Amino acid sequence: MSHTIQSYIHEDTSTFTHLLVDSGSRTCAIIDPVLGYDPKSGKTDTAFIDHILSDIECRDLDLQLILETHAHADHLTSAAYIREKTGASIVIGQKIKGIQKTFASIFNEGATFRPDGSQFDILLGDGAELMLGDTRIKSMATPGHTPACASYLIDDTDVFVGDTLFMPDVGTARCDFPGGDAGTLYDSIRKLLSLGDDVLLHMCHDYPPESRTELRSAVTVGEQRRDNIHVSDDHSRDDFISMRTKRDRGLAMPRLIFPSLQVNIRAGDFPAPENNGVIYLKVPLNQF
Repeated sequence: MSHTIQSYIHEDTSTFTHLLVDSGSRTCAIIDPVLGYDPKSGKTDTAFIDHILSDIECRDLDLQLILETHAHADHLTSAAYIREKTGASIVIGQKIKGIQKTFASIFNEGATFRPDGSQFDILLGDGAELMLGDTRIKSMATPGHTPACASYLIDDTDVFVGDTLFMPDVGTARCDFPGGDAGTLYDSIRKLLSLGDDVLLHMCHDYPPESRTELRSAVTVGEQRRDNIHVSDDHSRDDFISMRTKRDRGLAMPRLIFPSLQVNIRAGDFPAPENNGVIYLKVPLNQF
């Protein structure tokens, strides 16, 4: 195999940040990096991602790419911080422009915010490919959780799926954010589950039930098809839509949704400081 994958867990947000390394060239990519954020104090920290960057430096790797699967609503991305420190390019699906437009309206962003994807370095369409040394990265549009979700197929053996799927005993992601759709998510998942039973799916999160004590960052397609409580081969599309729609009605909003989206539609940058030199994040009242 021409690549290796190492996964790091950010415990506060239950998020996996992955490190993809091309073995021959010793180039690497970071997938879904997290920025620490304390909503009580409004303080950010880079301890988690600095640990990963230190590992990269100690291994004498060349960081070239930062892959975002979507604009996350449960954690702030550290992509802009990484780009500033390393020069790596930030990659996301090209439909991020629609997400930017939606949330620019929700947060009443001013004219200085451009919903054109220019905050990112590379926008990939469905089926577009990048090379990391000899490792091929193929973008797969997997909408449903959001309209702009993308998964990244690595050498036909591994896939970073973002929030499209969770572990078999957890199920699937919610679809009630703006533009989300349960039927679309089901179709995206079936596309992933058609890749071959031995393909490894790398999760963005794990929320294990009480019956399981260990976190898991990856699972095979075959195990998902056999055991996923929401979308195994025994579940029809209509059954999934009914279950997902009913389940989503009872879910609370993610703890960090408002700060996350304001930062993540900017590829990890913050809004401009106001005239007192302080950066502010908004909370829209009675909108969700």
